[in-house]
Amino acid sequence: MNVHEFQAKDILRRYGVAVPKGKPATTAEEAETIAREFGGVTVVKAQIHAGGRGKAGGVKVCKTPEEARDFARGVLGRTLVTHQTGPAGRQVRRVLVEQGCDIARELYLGLVIDRARSWLTLMASAEGGVEIEEVAARTPERILREGIDPAVGIQAFQARKVAFGLGLPKESTNKAVGFITALYRAFIECDCSLAEINPLVVTRTGDLLALDAKISFDDNALFRHPDIRDLRDVHEEDPKEVEASKHDLSYISLDGNIACMVNGAGLAMATMDIIKQCGGAPANFLDVGGGATAEKVTAAFKILLGDPNVRAVLVNIFGGIMKCDVIASGVVQAAREVQLSIPLVVRLEGTNVELGKKILAESGLDIDSATDMADAARKVVAAAQARGR
Repeated sequence: MNVHEFQAKDILRRYGVAVPKGKPATTAEEAETIAREFGGVTVVKAQIHAGGRGKAGGVKVCKTPEEARDFARGVLGRTLVTHQTGPAGRQVRRVLVEQGCDIARELYLGLVIDRARSWLTLMASAEGGVEIEEVAARTPERILREGIDPAVGIQAFQARKVAFGLGLPKESTNKAVGFITALYRAFIECDCSLAEINPLVVTRTGDLLALDAKISFDDNALFRHPDIRDLRDVHEEDPKEVEASKHDLSYISLDGNIACMVNGAGLAMATMDIIKQCGGAPANFLDVGGGATAEKVTAAFKILLGDPNVRAVLVNIFGGIMKCDVIASGVVQAAREVQLSIPLVVRLEGTNVELGKKILAESGLDIDSATDMADAARKVVAAAQARGR
């Protein structure tokens, strides 16, 4: 789960990470009031779950409260398109008004999970304000990496090593150690999957501030953090993914035209691979899980068909915990409710497979049964291509 910049900074502030003074606003008049309260130069930032806001015209340094008000009025309600939003963009529903600061240097600092090594990696670069992917591609030697053993946590010498590597002056080293340690605590205690400070600025007085902050949280750990779960902004998510979460379905939209409903993440990945191998393009990842009911399958089917790009549907089920007859009943129920008008290919294998196939055969619906995954993929790709994009 992602959160807005102002929410991320509120969390970091609780752990002692230094951030600029700032408040969110949902109206131009509110932005003006906050800017007047702070006095001096302020920065007004559009709040969406995407990077590249500055280049897209979503960030402005304002010298007066009136300038902050006018900029907020122009950006609120506007659709902001960045390299991370895609062409559809995201609507701006609030802005963050922050007190300006005197910047001497811009750096990059991030914590990510290294799944290959089962620990965290602290990354830093002297090239702050630039997408870390660009730095990695152009000058990978400028990225500092420090592995953190989860058994002992981050050590002060590791933070000092990063501070020295960034070329921070001696008087800022202890501040950097405190900053990095606080960021690590926030990451661990909030069950984050990513924490990125870009830029991390060094002020003229040698202080360190998180000028921007991006935090992502592990969805599977949100039950431990109801306060963080409440920060979710469904306006920033795909409506189909929001609906799927209500039914405890794992769903991710893709840009293809073949809808997939599968049980098990591994089988879902294999299904998408074989569709691609046969010349098709999956429209989604959807794992209904091992304990789905007919009602859950029906809900999943409706979500799949809510995508206007879908030209055919593939249901690929291996019945272990999940029973094939339950899936078949859900598919039949959903197809009737939505009055299915596009090709449907179903491959069933495993527990109660014969009963499942019987339910499909006796449904009276136009369902194309497949003998195996390869057969299913070939049939659904051919059906989608026949209907065009």
